[in-house]
Amino acid sequence: MLKLLDGAQTLGKGWTFWSCFLIVLAAALIYPAFADSYDVGNFSYFLIWIFMALGLCLMWGYGGMLSFGQTFFFGISGYGYGVLAINMGGGSTTIAALALAVVMAMIAAGILGYFMIWGGINGIFFGIVTLSATLVLAFFLGQTAGPEWHIGPARLNGFNGMKGMDPLAVGDTYIEGSALYYVMVALIVVVYIGLRMLLNSRIGNVIVAVRENPQRAEMLGYDVRKYQLLTFVIGSALAGLSGALYTSWGQFITPSSIGLPAAAMPIVWVAFSGRSDLTATLVGSFLLLFAFQTITVYSQQMALILMGGLLLATVMLAPQGFVLGIGKLVVDRWTGHRRGDTNAVMADTARLQSDET
Repeated sequence: MLKLLDGAQTLGKGWTFWSCFLIVLAAALIYPAFADSYDVGNFSYFLIWIFMALGLCLMWGYGGMLSFGQTFFFGISGYGYGVLAINMGGGSTTIAALALAVVMAMIAAGILGYFMIWGGINGIFFGIVTLSATLVLAFFLGQTAGPEWHIGPARLNGFNGMKGMDPLAVGDTYIEGSALYYVMVALIVVVYIGLRMLLNSRIGNVIVAVRENPQRAEMLGYDVRKYQLLTFVIGSALAGLSGALYTSWGQFITPSSIGLPAAAMPIVWVAFSGRSDLTATLVGSFLLLFAFQTITVYSQQMALILMGGLLLATVMLAPQGFVLGIGKLVVDRWTGHRRGDTNAVMADTARLQSDET
């Protein structure tokens, strides 16, 4: 099983990479001890969105399916968590509400994905259909302001957004502040390791093969549609996890978190980072979220312009992604340096042997 952590489908392997991984993880774990509660809460917010980015990386980068529907499943799960948490009474039932909300996103992905994939929708039309579903959901939720729009005691509240749900809790203890931060770090590590193992397994190899040449993969005996649906459902479930965690973190959710500007953000994160690698997506998305939040404090319009400029620059200058390109450059320099050292040692050994003879 551990051999699946290092494979052809993921960048970074060996003791050097995993040593750096452990150093970064250790720094993340000790961060709350040196930061104030506001900064810890902000970092928890950044980490919530990483799951959505990793899900899109799986679908788009590895599966070849460009989806604008990440916020569609984000919204289904986010509103689902709110409705379930309120109707189930909050408290310790919020963990069950979180799990059920993610399942709702997976079911929605299974239904939508089935009709798209078995209907032969692919390429740019895949993105158009998922974007249409996202806009329809955002428009519908914006029209639910009246008192008649409720599910039990949970009111949808239209553009004002849904509120009043409890945060995640274990027993009588709410998971907030540093506790929520550590939960986010643990979940990201689990999801990242799980995705690496999936992509370096036989299933992951087939997913990439389907992306490269679906006709050839089908001729080799693989049911291409099942692998595409599996990829779509897993990626959508991660978006749903982000949605449920977001709602529990802020105890509210609005249609604006689902609409067109929000739907475009994951595309920018993953494209800028490098859609064909999990590590690049993880690092790049966090950096962009941090930068976006910092700039938004001064001007939200300027932050959106910056995101659009980054997407344009990525398409024109680094189609594979800036973070991935830098990572590959570092790896090439490191391996080239090591190879040069090895060659030098071999040359010195050969010279000594020739001198002795």
